[in-house]
Amino acid sequence: MSDAHPAADHARNLTLIGHSDQGGRPDGVQLMVNKGFAITGHMFSKGFSVIDVRDPKNPKPSAYVAAPENTWNIHLQSAGDLLLVINAKDMFAATEFADEKAYYTTSVGKTVGTDEVGKRQRDWTAGMAVYDIKNPAEPRQIGFMPVEGGGVHRIWYTGGQYAYASALLDGYSDYCFITIDMSDPTAPREIGRWWIPGMHSAGGETPDWPAGKRYGLHHAIIHGDTAYAAWRDAGMVILDIADRTAPQLIKHMNWSPPYGGGTHNCLPLPNRELLVVLDEAVLDHQEDGVKHIWVFNNAVRDNPVSIATFPQPDEADYKAKGGHFGPHNLYENRPDGLVSEELIFTTYQNAGVRVFSIADPYRPVETAAYVPAAPETLVDHRPNRNKVIQSCDVFVDADGLVYANDYNGGLIILEYGG
Repeated sequence: MSDAHPAADHARNLTLIGHSDQGGRPDGVQLMVNKGFAITGHMFSKGFSVIDVRDPKNPKPSAYVAAPENTWNIHLQSAGDLLLVINAKDMFAATEFADEKAYYTTSVGKTVGTDEVGKRQRDWTAGMAVYDIKNPAEPRQIGFMPVEGGGVHRIWYTGGQYAYASALLDGYSDYCFITIDMSDPTAPREIGRWWIPGMHSAGGETPDWPAGKRYGLHHAIIHGDTAYAAWRDAGMVILDIADRTAPQLIKHMNWSPPYGGGTHNCLPLPNRELLVVLDEAVLDHQEDGVKHIWVFNNAVRDNPVSIATFPQPDEADYKAKGGHFGPHNLYENRPDGLVSEELIFTTYQNAGVRVFSIADPYRPVETAAYVPAAPETLVDHRPNRNKVIQSCDVFVDADGLVYANDYNGGLIILEYGG
């Protein structure tokens, strides 16, 4: 950590112990920690990076793997000795999404030409890459699952035979749910698929939802034979995946409108029969409304009931600050990291990293916060972006160290004192 690293704009019960600019690529999206190495996908620097965090006070860049041309690797999953990395069209390098509002308010299959097979020549790599990370400092690609379309957006994988992903496939209006057989990691293959009726444009389906709403899967979190899928402006979709080849709908529930949509994470807390569901803030200055993190009673799998929302950060005027203000992501209780059904670790974009206790699920309480100072550089190359922090993802290791990254500000490592 540089001694010159600026003091936080706000800190409570979280102490900065390490910082890395990730080898001059300080933009990060999804973050995993595996055998003492942080692995992060990049939003603008293409590819992904590995940072040695075995000494968390002195993290050191270890490896960088470039993405194929016109392709991004923003999301990834590690489990044991395997790393799965998405390959998809680099949406934020595309002229059609120069104004990011278009990305969040448009059926992307129509925009990038994948809902009509063959309408646009593909100049990107689409699918999922598999790496051997017995030594995380030296990722070695061993497999690839191609898809026909825009590519894969985000994966859920905790080891074993199956992975689950959101995929933008030819003939569909937006990302749908796929199951992947990982029996042979050198040759993963799709074995099942589910989408909301109306999304399969090549099959003659037409949407019955309002224009300007994105009915596309962000990703699902799996518990047992149930997939809890965050379907952006379509809310939450719960699927029975006992037959991995033929997912079946259990429940689709949507609270947009009246709320602003953007559902991003649906985290089951099975021992307490709860769900924590996060709606992502996707537009500057809360143009898309106040976004919430919700607590649901999930005692009845086909009838979750909302019982609380998390408090909003209010120690500064974050709505006026610039960039996005509101929830983006939460730590998803990875089995190789901290597993807690009481503490919820989240990122709030320009309001930094937050920790909440849901000991009383009807009254979530913030227990810690860390808002880094403005980033040294603006990596985000899109027009009209502010040089403000946009805390993106958070990972908590088994020892309780908190790792968080940012679109511009690099990797921070924090100790929780709540």
